[in-house]
Amino acid sequence: MKKLTQAEEQIMQVLWTLKAGGYIKDFLELLDDPKPHNNTVATLLKILVEKGFVGIKNPNRNNLYYPLVSKSAYSEQSIEGLTARYFEGSYSNVVSFLVDKKQMSIEDLELLLKELKNKK
Repeated sequence: MKKLTQAEEQIMQVLWTLKAGGYIKDFLELLDDPKPHNNTVATLLKILVEKGFVGIKNPNRNNLYYPLVSKSAYSEQSIEGLTARYFEGSYSNVVSFLVDKKQMSIEDLELLLKELKNKK
């Protein structure tokens, strides 16, 4: 799976919230201010189609864009890549880093352990 730029990822975040897909006007409504020009959104969607992240349906001569890659699949790939690049592929190194930076508490760790035990 190819890596997305920040702008492409922003478009995908919006698309994942649009359950039935969306038109360019839908993206413009949901994107934060300052809103990009509709040509910018169209260009980003074209790139995402070329990268295989987005599909197009063309009802009523307007392009309806829909995700081909789920948020879950992209998140998994992103986390794996981040872990491999910065933490020697070790998820325990990721957790240690978060604890050291005070971004994860003992309570968070206990909740995580409880969830892991419940999944077994």
